[in-house]
Amino acid sequence: MKVFMLNGSPHRDGCIVTAMKEMGKVFDAENIQWEIYNIPHTPVRGCMACGKCSDGHCVFDDDCANEIIDKMTEADAIIIGSPVYYSGVNGTLKALLDRVFYAAGRNFAYKPAAAIVSCRRGGASSTYDQLNHYFGISQMIQVGSQYWNNIHGNNKEEALKDLEGLQIMRTLARNTAWIMKNTDGKEKPVSDEKRVSTNFIR
Repeated sequence: MKVFMLNGSPHRDGCIVTAMKEMGKVFDAENIQWEIYNIPHTPVRGCMACGKCSDGHCVFDDDCANEIIDKMTEADAIIIGSPVYYSGVNGTLKALLDRVFYAAGRNFAYKPAAAIVSCRRGGASSTYDQLNHYFGISQMIQVGSQYWNNIHGNNKEEALKDLEGLQIMRTLARNTAWIMKNTDGKEKPVSDEKRVSTNFIR
């Protein structure tokens, strides 16, 4: 079993990675593999609504979107973390997630998923909510903790002082591991219903 953790922060050793590494300690103890993937410091395009997604991949292959799709499809659980930017998700991460989930969201159904958010002071709840929308529309199992999955601090050193935030991450990791182990190999729900889309404007 493997957990894929997508670091949506431009910082490679900041608050989000600190939170993910805290989770990694629990995954190690549970004999679960884990990987942190850092979004690049290179330009990333947003979704153009071209409708040309094919084979569960984005038609544009000049950035990391399709690599992320492959890693998320292969993983047994997915963690996505973002710092708070104006009470929302980092723009680069948002651009990637729009394309990843539009092209391949069906590949992630029934996988445990969790959002984690870091902030200096405020805006965490709205960012947390924004990330969870991707999971909910993709039939994923949203994993919670003893409180919202937030850690506070302006840098790694401050995040390490947020003892409650660190505990939240450990609890989140234990909950994720429990779900993974209790759903691994189990038969998933199957529906023969044709998907319906209701449009109110003609």
